Amino acid sequence: APDGPVDLALVAAPPAHVAAVLADAMRKGLARGYADVASVKGGPRRELEERGLDLTSYIGTHPMSGREKSGPLAATADLFEGRPWVLTPTRDTDTEVLNLALELVSHCRAVPVVMDADAHDRAVALVSHMPHLVSSMVAARLENADESAVRLCGQGIRDVTRIAASDPRMWIDILSANPGPVADLLADVSADLDETVRALRALQSSDEDKRRVGGAGIADVLRRGNAGQVRVPGKHGSAPRVYEVVAVLIDDQPGQLARIFADAGAAGVNVEDVRIEHATGQQAGHVQLWVEPKAVPVLASALRDRGWALRQ
Repeated sequence: APDGPVDLALVAAPPAHVAAVLADAMRKGLARGYADVASVKGGPRRELEERGLDLTSYIGTHPMSGREKSGPLAATADLFEGRPWVLTPTRDTDTEVLNLALELVSHCRAVPVVMDADAHDRAVALVSHMPHLVSSMVAARLENADESAVRLCGQGIRDVTRIAASDPRMWIDILSANPGPVADLLADVSADLDETVRALRALQSSDEDKRRVGGAGIADVLRRGNAGQVRVPGKHGSAPRVYEVVAVLIDDQPGQLARIFADAGAAGVNVEDVRIEHATGQQAGHVQLWVEPKAVPVLASALRDRGWALRQ
């Protein structure tokens, strides 16, 4: 233990236990300020209030960065770089404690975002907790599926199910601390699913009017999906931008990606994003390079000149 109080005690514990750990540290006077990094903020704050603790020295925080793997061995030095780090000060939080938390966020090269604790919990239910359950439900369809069907999985199903690989024990802790907002959102998703099922059944009908109604229902959910997707922030959290794809055929050999990026750089083209899609049953695939539309002909010409085959 240190000889005297540290500046900021940072507590990492499951949401159900974080208030107890914080309360113990605060009663022992271990620090000038106390923060936690639990993924839910309203519950721990209310529990601390119920315990009668002085919240001038407390600030809730949530670094919005992580991976589908957990534990120390999954850590990386740049895990928080450029990512939002939410701060949820109470109305009593001392300015010095807020500044200590901001200093921590700065050292981790994250981006501070100040929010109300309950607003944070509703937000993460929408952008993290509910999508995780939906991803898990989609992935669960694969558990007993025929192998011949699973072998057809492409990048789309990989994208949708990636986060379903996370540790269930960790997610039980998270969801147990934020069940209400997540359940409300899933109820909305369930209503959409019911409508979509009815629309698809109508498309099976021999009645032309029913098929027309069914088609309109499917078109509506797809349209609303488009409208929601374009609101997802783009690169560096900025407004989303439209990019086009140059697809390069590659063999699964060392150095292929390095050569492609070097050739793109030599052509003066900035690659905004990249995705790799592997061919089924072959040691080959293609790399999708996402670039500004005006850069497509420049990059395509440069790569062809350097011997790369492009997928049309």
